[in-house]
Amino acid sequence: MQGTNEKYENVPNDELKIKINSNDNPYPASDIQQKFLQPRRLTSYFIVLIDCGSVTYKLDLQDITVTSGQLLFAMPNQIFEPPTITGNLKYFKVLFDENTLSLLPQYFPFLVNPLHTQIINFDAHTRGRVRKVFEIINQILSIDKHSTDSEIKLAYLSLLLSELNSAYFKYEPVTVVNTNLLKFIEFKLMVETHLVEQPSIHTIAEKLALSTNSLYRLVKEYSGTSPKDFFTNRLMIEAQRKLRYSNLSVKEVAYELGFNDPDYFSRLFKKCTGKSVSAFLARQDSSRS
Repeated sequence: MQGTNEKYENVPNDELKIKINSNDNPYPASDIQQKFLQPRRLTSYFIVLIDCGSVTYKLDLQDITVTSGQLLFAMPNQIFEPPTITGNLKYFKVLFDENTLSLLPQYFPFLVNPLHTQIINFDAHTRGRVRKVFEIINQILSIDKHSTDSEIKLAYLSLLLSELNSAYFKYEPVTVVNTNLLKFIEFKLMVETHLVEQPSIHTIAEKLALSTNSLYRLVKEYSGTSPKDFFTNRLMIEAQRKLRYSNLSVKEVAYELGFNDPDYFSRLFKKCTGKSVSAFLARQDSSRS
């Protein structure tokens, strides 16, 4: 792993894609109307700490409520629908892209959500530290943004993610160096990378240097389901995203996701989601067919 100074040096400020918002530094009114209150596919990582109050976000069509002291993180390509912000809500939000993440000197496994929970809880001491780091990031990005060097910004982002990574895994009997966990993270990344190719489970196991039985036990341990069902469920999440937020027809969605038979896609969709494609579209008030 490269040293921190070597990794951070010579990164121009204007190349960093980090944004922060809070009660003291809200989105501009014009931006809120034009973009930030609209459902959208995330292109960055999104992290919000609720300091006081409660708010409900919608991620991939699922409602997630975050209350005082809790943190929510979301990942690129998730469908994100912002909530209506109430006057008594106090919060910090930070967004950063993959390129910015690649500039940091270490890897943060929680960002691929291996434990299937996008809410992080803190003990009192950790919450206090995390809040202070958010306050510092808010200061250097919104107040001192032109005078603060990029390595300082990256150092505090790395510190924040280190705190979150530790809190995410704190109550689980695993560590970031656990071989099985790292293999499961590799599996998840392979699913994301080769989603529309729909490789066989045997092919995935070979690429991970595992037997199919070992892969089954691994995925079952961390997801509670089989590798095949995990892959299929991920495909159906992507199908719902495309049906809800694109102008593609059902056939076009099926083909984009690697299905040669749109009728089979529709049957699988109903089996996995419990509703037909037409019922799903009707429920979403969509006129697409």
